[in-house]
Amino acid sequence: MPEQTRNPHMGTDFDDYLRERGILEITEAVAAKRVIAFQIEREMRQRKLSKTEMARRMKTSRPVLDRLLDPGNPSVTLSTLQRAASALGKQLRIQLL
Repeated sequence: MPEQTRNPHMGTDFDDYLRERGILEITEAVAAKRVIAFQIEREMRQRKLSKTEMARRMKTSRPVLDRLLDPGNPSVTLSTLQRAASALGKQLRIQLL
């Protein structure tokens, strides 16, 4: 944006703000996890799958599924994501941007 049309009251963008505080990566991880948890829960609702049935299809325990569905917990393994996708008849795609 040309300097003369830039709002003088506007600071850096939000990513810069998070980066300066050293929390950009964890913030992005939590945001991605929230999206994944939302998508899995939506698919479970559409298929009328209970958590118990979903865990059974994933060949895992309810606590593992609960951690996967917890949007505030960014820790999840690729294996767990793959099993969740498979249990829902979906493919897991991971992409670097």
